[in-house]
Amino acid sequence: MTEDILKDAEERMKKAIDALKRDLITIRTGRATPALIDRLPIEYYGTPTPLNQLATINAPEPRLLLVQPYDKSSLSIIEKALQKSEQGFNPSNDGRVIRIPIPALTEERRREMVKQVKHKVEEGRISIRNIRRDALQDLKEMENEKMISTDDHKRASEKMEDLVHKYVREAEHTGDAKEAEVLEV
Repeated sequence: MTEDILKDAEERMKKAIDALKRDLITIRTGRATPALIDRLPIEYYGTPTPLNQLATINAPEPRLLLVQPYDKSSLSIIEKALQKSEQGFNPSNDGRVIRIPIPALTEERRREMVKQVKHKVEEGRISIRNIRRDALQDLKEMENEKMISTDDHKRASEKMEDLVHKYVREAEHTGDAKEAEVLEV
């Protein structure tokens, strides 16, 4: 029984790390990568739709993104959403495709990006701790209902702490790698 709770908690922690990695991909570095904008929400016919569902996104050069909408009428909507995004892009539209030059990051902008990375990593840590709280609560309920002994509860709690430390370290390593990538000139 305690194994099921631990296994479920570990799977949820893995998903939290995966979500953190997906979030960190969207943080800009000095290189152009389609992942920077592929999940950008575009208001398309009244529905927020990820950009990757409305257009093909390519990086033909290290400092250029090319967005080719499937529906040419959505060109101006996509361009406006890119201009409003937090990334600070200045897209240009030639009537068929949108070109997004990726300027080199200034030192100040790099520091802002590092703050975003730290914030995302902290969110990841918080979600891991929330998973721990839920699992420990389940274990406590099982102990109160006499489904497991106090010793089993203590052992499972210790294993839970080991899992939390493992996944928090992984989140920190992921964040450190992204910080190094952002600070790379």
